[in-house]
Amino acid sequence: MSIPSVGDQAPEVALPDEMGTVHRLADQRGRWTILYFYPTDDTPGCTVEACEFRDANETIHERGADVWGVSPQGSASKRAFREKFGLPFILLADEDHAVADAYGSWVEKNNYGKTYWGTARRTFLIDPAGRVARTWLKVKPEGHAAEVIDALEMEQAARVG
Repeated sequence: MSIPSVGDQAPEVALPDEMGTVHRLADQRGRWTILYFYPTDDTPGCTVEACEFRDANETIHERGADVWGVSPQGSASKRAFREKFGLPFILLADEDHAVADAYGSWVEKNNYGKTYWGTARRTFLIDPAGRVARTWLKVKPEGHAAEVIDALEMEQAARVG
């Protein structure tokens, strides 16, 4: 699948959280959504990224946005990850990687000479109309939440003026 571009209608998301409640991007109309894809619950880089979004969550909410984290592990893994690190935002289980595929985030990876498929660390800022406002295709976990907040503020300011 190709990666959605800025201005494109964001592909639909309909995935369960750790309690089995299905969250749909279509239900987010009128709010900004930070949709971030990460490889694995409770691993070093993914934990850094999640904890930075956790620490920025109040600021993000004050700006009219919600954070949704997506990875292929199931609901039990999501529940343990949220509880261990006190993550206040939604984590979604994309077990068949269909949503990651729709966002071009299910990719072939290479590690120590081994080739496999997995989730690329990518983030999409979705505007209140359901369109892609910004993309980050090569995410470094450290400092990413602050980078996303800056972009959110710039996008919101550009739409007001």
